[in-house]
Amino acid sequence: MDRVLDPAQIEALASRAIPRLILPGRNAFIRRSARLETLAPGHSLEGYLRLAAAIGRAQAAAVEELRPTGPSPAAIETAHQHAMPPLPARGMHRDPAWRGVLRVMAADLARAAGFPAAVADVSHRLAAAADADLEALADRVLAASGTDADPAAALFVSAALAVLWVALASDLKVADVRLPSEPSATCPVCGMAAVASIVRSRAPYAGYRYLCCGLCASQWHRVRVECTQCGAAKPVAYHSIDGGAPAIRAETCDDCQGYRKIFYQEHDDLVEPLADDIASLTLDLMLTEAGFHRAGANPLYWQPRD
Repeated sequence: MDRVLDPAQIEALASRAIPRLILPGRNAFIRRSARLETLAPGHSLEGYLRLAAAIGRAQAAAVEELRPTGPSPAAIETAHQHAMPPLPARGMHRDPAWRGVLRVMAADLARAAGFPAAVADVSHRLAAAADADLEALADRVLAASGTDADPAAALFVSAALAVLWVALASDLKVADVRLPSEPSATCPVCGMAAVASIVRSRAPYAGYRYLCCGLCASQWHRVRVECTQCGAAKPVAYHSIDGGAPAIRAETCDDCQGYRKIFYQEHDDLVEPLADDIASLTLDLMLTEAGFHRAGANPLYWQPRD
């Protein structure tokens, strides 16, 4: 007789079979900057996409040189015991090396040709800023709140912080991270909210949906066809732009009125969550006008939130 599994058993087996966490590699910024360069020509936001690509190239160079000290085995064990991320963005002592990354990136971008004078202005301002001022700005950026933060400066600061967190996360092992027992839109590695989700197309991840962190670039599994913000399933709907790329859609929820974008590698193997998110801001405008609010901010398009 064939054995029939009940839904709870099927879900338990799936949680063991599906790779639930994908830690970043140090090549994350290379892929992102290349995608931005591909998306930029002829785009209505071409100048901004090229600036984001230049930031990505500076991040890629910086992350190769950065070797920060990661959490100790005792710290990882403590994080496990308290169901906390091993690299918490809020509350963790930051390696001051991130400030050196910021200053090098700012100097490189100040010398880059083809960008408005404002890019060089903010680069010079950050390069000359006191350490305490940079740390205070980093706190505001990671809190994603406060209208006093300069969005232009915050863009550069968030980019330098991402270099630090990607470097740290790339040195972790999957066993170092305790995954939540309940579905969550919060990154299990650093505790930041997911920017978007991606349905991957290559084994062993083919067909599975993963939420994507904008800070440490980790990805974690989330069941498809449910709201990634509140967990609702039936009210989820999908939206896209008429004539737009089939790899880009957005999931909206009638329960919480939130939305996140979802990207499909089966339609475009090169899709990159943060890059394609910026390049599809028209979809954000359409959903905002329809009364939905975005869940999860993109650090490449930094805006303060109250």
